[in-house]
Amino acid sequence: MYTENDMLELVLEEGIVTLSLKECPLNVDLLRVLGDTFARLAGDRDVAGILITSFGPEADAPHSLAPSAYAQLGQQVMFALEGVGKPVIAAASGPTVGAAFELALACDFIVASPSASFGFPGILRGELPCFGGTQRLTKAVGKARAKEMLFTGAAIGVDEGLAHGLVNRIYPDDEVISAARGLLATICNQGTLAIRMAKEIVDAGHGLDLRRGCLLERDAFALCFATEDQREGMGSFLERRPANFKGK
Repeated sequence: MYTENDMLELVLEEGIVTLSLKECPLNVDLLRVLGDTFARLAGDRDVAGILITSFGPEADAPHSLAPSAYAQLGQQVMFALEGVGKPVIAAASGPTVGAAFELALACDFIVASPSASFGFPGILRGELPCFGGTQRLTKAVGKARAKEMLFTGAAIGVDEGLAHGLVNRIYPDDEVISAARGLLATICNQGTLAIRMAKEIVDAGHGLDLRRGCLLERDAFALCFATEDQREGMGSFLERRPANFKGK
C-alpha cells in the first residue's frame, strides 16, 4: 500500500510509517500528495504512529495557485497532519526552514540532530509563513521569541531550540532516526485510544482557559473507562504483566 514515488518515500514496519520527502519543495503538487497520504494514514488501522524524517527544501518555486489559495491548501494539509489521530514525531537533520519548518511544527513534537536548524527566512524576501507557521511557532516558543525569529529571518540551532521548548530531544546525526523510531515505538505500545484522546485534548485545550481545558480532560478520562484498553491496562497492572492493548 505504501510505495515510493517521485515525491515521497513511505515505509510501513511494525505499525510505524516512516515518511521522507525527497528533494522536492513543498509546492502545490506535493501538498496535494501529502493531503491524500495523511488521509490514508488516518484511516489505516495497521498504522500506529508516523515518523517524518526528511522535510525537503524550502518551497521557493513559483506557485500554480493564487497566494491565498496556496496558503489555504497548505493550512489544510497541516491540519490534516495534526488530525491524523496518531502520534507523529519529526526527526530533523540539517536546515529545516520555511515550509519544511511548518511541517515539522505540525507534528506532535520534534527531535533533532546537532546539524539541524530551524527558521523562517521568508521575511528576507518580503514574505511570511502561510501554512500556520506564525501561530504554531508562537505556541511552541512564546510570542516574543517567535517574533524575533519571524522578524529577523535568522535560523536557530538545536541547543537554542531545546532551551526554548521547540525541540524535545537531541540525538547524534547517525542515530537520530533510529532513536526517534525507538521513542515512537515505545509510545505506540501504550493504549492507542488513550494516546489519541490525550493528543486531541492537549491540542484542543491549548487555546482554552484552564477550566474549560479541564472539562475536556474530565470527559476524556471518563471515556477511557468505556474501552477494552483501559480494562486491559488495569488488569495488566494488577497482574504485573505487560499490557496487550488492542485499540478498542
